[in-house]
Amino acid sequence: MADLGLPEVELSLLLVDDKQIQDLNHRFLGRDKPTNVLAFSMREGEYSSLHPHLLGDLVISIETAKRQSKQSDMNAMEMLTLLLIHGILHLLGYEHEGGKKGAREMAAKQKELFQKFSPPFGKGR
Repeated sequence: MADLGLPEVELSLLLVDDKQIQDLNHRFLGRDKPTNVLAFSMREGEYSSLHPHLLGDLVISIETAKRQSKQSDMNAMEMLTLLLIHGILHLLGYEHEGGKKGAREMAAKQKELFQKFSPPFGKGR
């Protein structure tokens, strides 16, 4: 996290199946379908300043990650690493659904971090 200017932060990570992430996606975002990653930021809202070291919670569907890895040139561990990076960027306020500029910025940062931290960690691609 120091590479993002955040030397001491915490987040929680929950690995689930498609059914569980679909339930969460429907409950919190109104989307009744599975997704790869959900990010719940602790840096938003009226109590965000209480614990500034808490980034938030990430939920990743292992089933979706496996499916997506088969559709790409990544193995399952690489896909999980990419989804973890993607989720962390969401926790930091990056957004890809709000417009082309934000999507480009997020994609560039995601690529940079993935190249740095993809398995084997630190070797890059």
